[in-house]
Amino acid sequence: MFGAAAEGEERGRGWRRRARTGEPAATGRPGAADRSADRDGVGPPVGDEGVPGGTGADPGDPGRTGGDGSHGGSGGAGGTGGPGGGGGDGPDDFAELPEDPNTPEPSGRRRLATALWPPRVSRAQLVVGVLLFALGAGLAIQVRSNTESDPLRGARESDLVRVLDELEQRTERLDDEQQRLELSRDQLENSNNRAEEARQQTDQRAQVLGILAGTVKATGPGITLTITDPQNQVRADMLLDTLQELRAAGAEAIQINQVRVVAETFFNEPVLGQMQIDGQSVSQPYVFKVIGNPQDLEPALNIPGGVIRTLEKKQAQAVVVPSQQVVVDALRVPTAPDYARPAPDAGNGG
Repeated sequence: MFGAAAEGEERGRGWRRRARTGEPAATGRPGAADRSADRDGVGPPVGDEGVPGGTGADPGDPGRTGGDGSHGGSGGAGGTGGPGGGGGDGPDDFAELPEDPNTPEPSGRRRLATALWPPRVSRAQLVVGVLLFALGAGLAIQVRSNTESDPLRGARESDLVRVLDELEQRTERLDDEQQRLELSRDQLENSNNRAEEARQQTDQRAQVLGILAGTVKATGPGITLTITDPQNQVRADMLLDTLQELRAAGAEAIQINQVRVVAETFFNEPVLGQMQIDGQSVSQPYVFKVIGNPQDLEPALNIPGGVIRTLEKKQAQAVVVPSQQVVVDALRVPTAPDYARPAPDAGNGG
C-alpha cells in the first residue's frame, strides 16, 4: 500500500518538475507518456501543429504567447521536440496535475509519526522542559525526604494508640509537676513574707523593749517638768510620787537629769539634801523629760492635791512645758538578770 502511494507521489513530482524546467520526457521509460495521457484524459503532445493556441514562446517558458514559434520545436510523442515546446493561450498540461483518486490516504499512525519525528524543538521549549524537569526532581526529593523522616508513617494502629497514650501520660505528669512547682513557689513566697513580717515584728518589739529597758534613745511628744527646791524641802519620796504619777498618766520614756528611768529605778537620799537615783547623785534643779501624750501628762500633775500642789506646799516650784518633740537620750547598760530565765515554751507572747 505504501509503495503504491509513494510511486504515485513520485510521478506527480516528476511531472511538475519537467513542467517548470521544460525538460523533455524520458524515453527510457516506456509507457510513461501513455499512462500520463490516460490519467489526464488527453493524448500525448504532438508538436506545434497538434496544440492549438498559436505560436511558440521563449525557450523554457511554455504557455506564454508571442513570437513566431521559430524557437520551439515540434513536440512529438515521448518529448522528442526542442525545448520550449509549442504553446499558445491554451491550458498548461504540465503545470498542475490533479491528485490520483486511486492513491490511498496515509494512515493516522503514519501521520502521527511524521508529525513527531524528526522532533522540532525550539530553544524556549528546551529551557521550559529543563525547568520542569528540575521542578519535578525537587518535588520528588522533598516528598521522599518527608516520607523517610516521619517515623510514624506506615505504623500499625496499635502502635499509634500506644504512642498517643504515652503522650497523654507525659502531659499529665507535666501538669502535675507544674502544679507542684507552683505550690512550692506559693509556699516560699508565703514563707518569705512570714519571715519578713516576723523579722519586722521582732525589730519593732526590740525597739519597744529597748525603750522600756533604756538601751535605745527615744523621741516623741511629751512634757518637760522642772522642779526647783531652794529650801531643800523636797525629799526622795516626793520625786518617786512624781515618777509614779507620770507613769500612771501614760509616760513611755522618762529621763531625770542624766539618769534613764527604767523598771528597777530607785531613789535614795543618804544625806539630807543629797539625792541619788539608781546610785547616781543628782542635783537641783530636777529636770524630768517625759515622752507621752501632753494632754494626759500635764493635767495629771495639776490635779487638786497632786504633785504640783504638794511641791508648792514645800515651797518648791514646778514648771511644766508641753512639747511635740522631747528627746530622751540617756542610756542604760543592759545587765543580765541573776535568776530570771526564758521559759522553755516561751513563744512570741501569743
